[in-house]
Amino acid sequence: MGSHRRPAPSGLDRGARSATLCVLSAAAAAVGLVPAGAAPSAPSAPQDDARAEVDRLYAEAERATEAHNKAGERADTLREKVTTAQDRLARQQDRINTMRDALGSLAGAQYRSGGLDPTLALMFSGDPDDYLDKAAVLDRIGARQAGALRDLRGAMRQLSQDRQEATHDLAELEKSRAAVARHKRTVEQKLAEARRLLNALPYEERAAYDRASRSGRVPDLGGVVPPSARAAAAVAAARSAVGRPYVWGANGPTAFDCSGLTQWSYAQAGVGLPRTSQAQAHAGRQVPLSQAQPGDLVTYRSDASHIGMYMGNGQVVHAPYPGAPVRYDPVGMMPISSVTRP
Repeated sequence: MGSHRRPAPSGLDRGARSATLCVLSAAAAAVGLVPAGAAPSAPSAPQDDARAEVDRLYAEAERATEAHNKAGERADTLREKVTTAQDRLARQQDRINTMRDALGSLAGAQYRSGGLDPTLALMFSGDPDDYLDKAAVLDRIGARQAGALRDLRGAMRQLSQDRQEATHDLAELEKSRAAVARHKRTVEQKLAEARRLLNALPYEERAAYDRASRSGRVPDLGGVVPPSARAAAAVAAARSAVGRPYVWGANGPTAFDCSGLTQWSYAQAGVGLPRTSQAQAHAGRQVPLSQAQPGDLVTYRSDASHIGMYMGNGQVVHAPYPGAPVRYDPVGMMPISSVTRP
């Protein structure tokens, strides 16, 4: 594993200073309204409150987005499981039908040779289980018939069990679909409310917010070397996505949400990551922030609802929120919950 040519702590120290400013200046620093190194100004009036409320709504929308992604991922898994179960049930039913046909042929042969044996009549009573439980008459059935009936009973029991499991999975799938729709409505409501608040700001304030959201600043990453080939491929993919729009629920290649960006970037390196930021936080080995290397995943907030990729020299690339395209920001832009090396 390689390391930075330029010592990592210096870049991370700059990120830590940015984190301090972020705490001091609350929501304004989170969107880049306070220049790096500037002292936070006193709240000016309702506009500051409105911007803080917009930031809060965006954070809540992002949490709902991650919940939406998680429900969608579960729905996809269950949908595949239900489809596989339905195929298996169809094959099992065909096998049972074949077994019944074979037993029917045996019964017909016995009938043509001198009448239906009473044991076979009992066999076709509609309840093979009940028949096999009557051990007193089991010895009147030939070994072939008894074996066939046992196979039939086992197949029918397995079919019944598999049908119950498939029914349960189908019900869970419907719940997951409902959860997807519910979280989608929550996201849309939060985003609509945030947009309403932004539109209510005076033109100058709204323009300043939008300019900060479109920050095109590219940091100096000279001398930064990813520690492995796959980290280098993921870093290159994340860099290529800078400037592409944030779209909630999107995972590339033309638009991203936060976990969609990191998932897509590592997919370009041949590494599969889970869909949500919470799951990605555990998709590898956690390391201290002071040892972060390019390609590491930096998870934010106590609930791990936001994630970005560390690029070196105290910078991350991430998809911030609607209206703000994929961009570079200081690693300490908001409280960090973990650093993970996939």
